[in-house]
Amino acid sequence: MAVLLVAGAILSEVIATLSLRASQGLTRVGATALVVIGYAVAFVLLAQALKSLNVGPVYAIWSGVGTVGAFVGGVFFFGEPVKPATLIGIGLVVIGVAVMYLGGGMEH
Repeated sequence: MAVLLVAGAILSEVIATLSLRASQGLTRVGATALVVIGYAVAFVLLAQALKSLNVGPVYAIWSGVGTVGAFVGGVFFFGEPVKPATLIGIGLVVIGVAVMYLGGGMEH
């Protein structure tokens, strides 16, 4: 169940981050509302998951997968560029998350 909470937190955070981009500096009401709601939901779900999961690996997964999700969303929704250096960076994020997960385990 806690892993599903983390997945929900990641999804909410990615939606909030992409909405932040779409909000035009928090000037568009609908997108701004999604920012506030998305981040609030993300933190509530993450807090619940951390009742039974270790903070280090979970935060690495949440932030790392969120980073990849925001990158992919930026490419698809906003036409942001994909450069070789960006792909290398994303690969390093994925490797870092995997190492944190393997090294720390998730459950305490």
